[in-house]
Amino acid sequence: MNPKVDWYFEKNEKWQSAIKKLRTIILDCGLNEELKWGCPCYMFENSNIVLIHVFKEYCAVLFFKGALLSDANDMLVQQTKNVQAARQMRFTSAKEVTEMERILKTYIYEAIEVEKAGMKVKLKKTTEFSMPEEFQKRLTKNAALKKAFHALTPGRQRGYLLYFSAAKQSKTREARIEKYLKPILTGKGLND
Repeated sequence: MNPKVDWYFEKNEKWQSAIKKLRTIILDCGLNEELKWGCPCYMFENSNIVLIHVFKEYCAVLFFKGALLSDANDMLVQQTKNVQAARQMRFTSAKEVTEMERILKTYIYEAIEVEKAGMKVKLKKTTEFSMPEEFQKRLTKNAALKKAFHALTPGRQRGYLLYFSAAKQSKTREARIEKYLKPILTGKGLND
């Protein structure tokens, strides 16, 4: 147990007993505990394997390369359609964690084997993400914007495309695009 992570298990009263049990199970699998993204992260030879995180309705173990796991028990959940590699195993009580311990360990050991084998999730290319019509028109009309957008890293490009596309109304997409023209032109990502 890494003392830098202890605070995480004390702060959330609703899920405290469940996440403490998850911590014990994961550490029993021989992984190293670190704090990453404000959450307990468990690693094998400096590679992220799983992360514990909490939500309003459940707590979860996130498998970084969950898409590569066999999921024999149909336990893994893809958070949203845009999540490519990670998958969650969700829990709603400490009792459920205890009941699922054997299965959870099986998934963790498989995730370690995936990492040992050097397997990689084949990620979609940025060009495979949908381009909102409103943004495509802007790129067509503004060569500087087009050049700046294509100079961004693929991750930053995807961030913008997903954010712009998420708006249901054209008016909202237009407003989002307008708001981020300057950051795009200055080479910044959505959250920079």
